[in-house]
Amino acid sequence: MASIDDPLVQELLAGRYVATLATQNQDGSPHLVSVWFFYAQGKCYIATASRSKKARNLKERPAAALMVDSRDEAASRGVTISGAARLLSGEESKRLNSKIHAKYLSDAAIHDARVGPVFAQWDDVTIELSVASVYAWDMREADRLAFGGAFQQNPGYLLPLAR
Repeated sequence: MASIDDPLVQELLAGRYVATLATQNQDGSPHLVSVWFFYAQGKCYIATASRSKKARNLKERPAAALMVDSRDEAASRGVTISGAARLLSGEESKRLNSKIHAKYLSDAAIHDARVGPVFAQWDDVTIELSVASVYAWDMREADRLAFGGAFQQNPGYLLPLAR
């Protein structure tokens, strides 16, 4: 377990990473999807469409998990946050979704009539994930403790990830 206030957790939540959101399908299986997110004051926010599978799942089963992974083969680190989730709509959702879009899109993209308005229309609700549990990992620390620094000393040990 980690704390939401841990420096590694805060670094990852503040960073511009594509995260993975997990919700539960009606049959109990997980539904995983890549998402953009924004973190503020103990909550993660994810912009989405009210018609999306994740939104429909959360209406029925209001719990989710969000994994942020640096996907850096030389220094992989990440955090998984889970907790209760709810859907926000209206002006609050528009305000939060604007913050999410601004985290991932340039000003030029947001003001481009072919881009900004499309995201604003698609993302008509916001998922609010309240932080109940936090799990973090840092493979640099695991390398130091378990492998005596073998991976840091020999960068070729870890093969490049596909991009």
